[in-house]
Amino acid sequence: MLLYQAYRAQQSLLEPWRQLADLARPFTVQPWPIDAAFPFLDYIGAAFELVAETKIRHERPAFGIDHVLKNGEPTAVEEVVVLRKPFCQLLHFKKAHPVETPRVLVVAPMSGHFATLLRGTVAALLADHDVYITDWVNARNVRLSQGRFDLDDYIDHVIEFTHLLGPDLHVIAVCQPAVPVLAATAIMNADNDPLAPRSITLMGGPIDPRANPTKVNAFAMKRSIETIKRTVLTHVPLPYAGFMRRVFPGFLQLSGFMGMNLGRHLRAHSDMFRHLTKGNGDDAAAIRRFYDEYLTVMDMTAEFYLQTVETVFKRFDLPQGRMISRGRPIEPRAIVRTALMTVEGADDDICAPGQTFAAQILASALDADKRRHHLQEKVGHYGVFNGRRWREEIMPRMRDFIREHD
Repeated sequence: MLLYQAYRAQQSLLEPWRQLADLARPFTVQPWPIDAAFPFLDYIGAAFELVAETKIRHERPAFGIDHVLKNGEPTAVEEVVVLRKPFCQLLHFKKAHPVETPRVLVVAPMSGHFATLLRGTVAALLADHDVYITDWVNARNVRLSQGRFDLDDYIDHVIEFTHLLGPDLHVIAVCQPAVPVLAATAIMNADNDPLAPRSITLMGGPIDPRANPTKVNAFAMKRSIETIKRTVLTHVPLPYAGFMRRVFPGFLQLSGFMGMNLGRHLRAHSDMFRHLTKGNGDDAAAIRRFYDEYLTVMDMTAEFYLQTVETVFKRFDLPQGRMISRGRPIEPRAIVRTALMTVEGADDDICAPGQTFAAQILASALDADKRRHHLQEKVGHYGVFNGRRWREEIMPRMRDFIREHD
């Protein structure tokens, strides 16, 4: 629990300064008569805002999607929990006036952020699809008595949700779940399961990290499992419901990702500071919204983290034909009924181009007319599923692929 205690001590030390900055910043935006003589007040106000707002959060934010526009007409959207499990709830974005559209399950990553990181993904899909999403629960809030959760459980969840949602389902895996979704699809195809997905779309996922290694892969390869257990895993302390559950804390995952792209994050905060000082509220707000979400983190179970590191990033079991789940081999060549689309970002430095495309190679028995690959230029990892190019270039291709195989 020492990691958690050190983190909480650090946050306790910083909190008074954040509160002071929050109290002080209104005074820097008042129409004081001395504004012209003291132009640096804008800079002080911008600094106060950065200090007050830039902090790590641990509670799942709201999706905040209350309507969708279709042909210019708004339709109300309600979040409905279809199934609640200890580590995940299956969430449906139910439209007030539904029309017949392809049913889509978005499988969100369990990688330190909440499913709300895919808010833009869901919002873009809603107009043309009936959308469900895996809404993962912060492991520190799951009681120890409710059991374990590992990579095999993740695969089981994908199969269970696919069965629950019934025939003619399309599954979209964003980043990390590309591996369990491909595995679940292989199992269902091998079993001639009539409820196997009509299509799966894998977006920026580490199917074969050897194809184009990144810093994420280097981290996993350089450290032994014993070192990882000793340095990044901890037990949940009181007063959380998951007391004594062993976890990989979200704040450590976040610090790792930010450390790999420190220059980019510093530039983003510099840009936000500049927008604030110049009164460009909309530009500053866009950056702030991203970091409000990015800095909201969740813990994942130690067993899931360790099994994923070993299976995906150290042994490369799936591309080498050695992956096993619940005692049975995972054979992507068994996929013959489910269409497969892969999407990559040309500038992705987390799952670089080639890592996701590897699924096309592994699904060797799939007919050519059931395959599609898209490499999106000028986007990094998050641009694959969020932002303008996702909405205008990637999503329309995905929509057409799903319609083609519906």
